[in-house]
Amino acid sequence: MKITACRFHVSATRPEDFPRDGWAQIAFMGRSNVGKSSLLNRLLGARGLARTSKEPGRTRAINFFSVNERLYFVDLPGYGYANVPDAVRDQWKGLVDAYMSEPGRPDLAVHLVDSRREPAEMDRELCDWLGDLGVRREIVLTKIDKLSGNEKTRALRDAARWLGLPDGRTPIAVSAATGDGMPALWRVIDEVCENETLRAAQGDRLRGRAVIQGGRTIP
Repeated sequence: MKITACRFHVSATRPEDFPRDGWAQIAFMGRSNVGKSSLLNRLLGARGLARTSKEPGRTRAINFFSVNERLYFVDLPGYGYANVPDAVRDQWKGLVDAYMSEPGRPDLAVHLVDSRREPAEMDRELCDWLGDLGVRREIVLTKIDKLSGNEKTRALRDAARWLGLPDGRTPIAVSAATGDGMPALWRVIDEVCENETLRAAQGDRLRGRAVIQGGRTIP
């Protein structure tokens, strides 16, 4: 996909703030400090669009970014070791649960895992939860530039096993710093967007076939 326009759209702190325009949505989720904001900026070629911070848990809302006026990249709050009050963490969970369960939930969930660390139990729970919801998911290992070739191979193998990926399937390894893996991730995003466009077009055609003939509706 060639990026022709991208902009911050809305920071949702309640379900009423979620966009309802039917655009495809690609959600990015993972532990705090896994590198979501850096990855978003690299994918979009827009430095500083998504704010990065060394402080875990900085994202305290669901942030929507408009891409080419046809889809949203969605930055969800990080989970895990963020040093925030329990009440705030519970608020995040309620907001994320609402986003994932209501109409307009993501067409693809990009589950980010730090390649330098073994996936946590929370990562496996997230993987299982997305599967239960029926949301398509893609596991992405971040910060792969920090690893040697052997370490990268081992990280991919261990993450696939720990997260229960099907035989022969491994995560996509990326680096926001060097751009490694970005074409592979874009191919997945493009496929999802193309499928969503086809479904929308088919729906429009089906609705257009409903015409009034002889005083009755012919589907």
